[in-house]
Amino acid sequence: IMNAFGLIQIGLILPCTTIIFSLQCNHLPLQQRKVIENSLRLLDKMGKKFPQQCLREKTSFRFPARVLQPRQKETVGVAIEEIFQHIFYIFSKNLTLAAWDGTALDEFQNGLYLQIEQLEACVIKKHTHYRWSKDVSRLKLKKYFQKIDCFLRDKQHDLCSWEISRAEMRKCLQLIDKVTRKL
Repeated sequence: IMNAFGLIQIGLILPCTTIIFSLQCNHLPLQQRKVIENSLRLLDKMGKKFPQQCLREKTSFRFPARVLQPRQKETVGVAIEEIFQHIFYIFSKNLTLAAWDGTALDEFQNGLYLQIEQLEACVIKKHTHYRWSKDVSRLKLKKYFQKIDCFLRDKQHDLCSWEISRAEMRKCLQLIDKVTRKL
């Protein structure tokens, strides 16, 4: 009797969680805009103005903007989720020379992590077999973020390399914001 009752409870709970997830997924673009606005604010709060001594070291990483221009919303969602994962990865290591506000950095990382979780739940779980742009876009993103990662390593994660990377992530998030406003 107890097992049957437990199964009935599970049977009632599962549709509710699916409804809650689908409601969250319907509001994802609006939620992403809020997360991006908050992330941009935290990026500014993490560090001060761009250091003058770093201006001569500026590097062009050239974000592959075409990865955010596919025809289907799901594909854009997958691309954004992947971008957030790369940003999270970059901002999760060798930050000792960055000299940033630790609280703002933690909030930035937590916000990205939560957004990655929600995007995975909404986009990837629904479309597990969906391969976006034959993985060409995925490779372009990977190369872009590898350039940033190599740049940080080559500069031994010094202050300027982190400031340049922070400025680049700002541009990246602004592009995502522009795209999500159109969705």
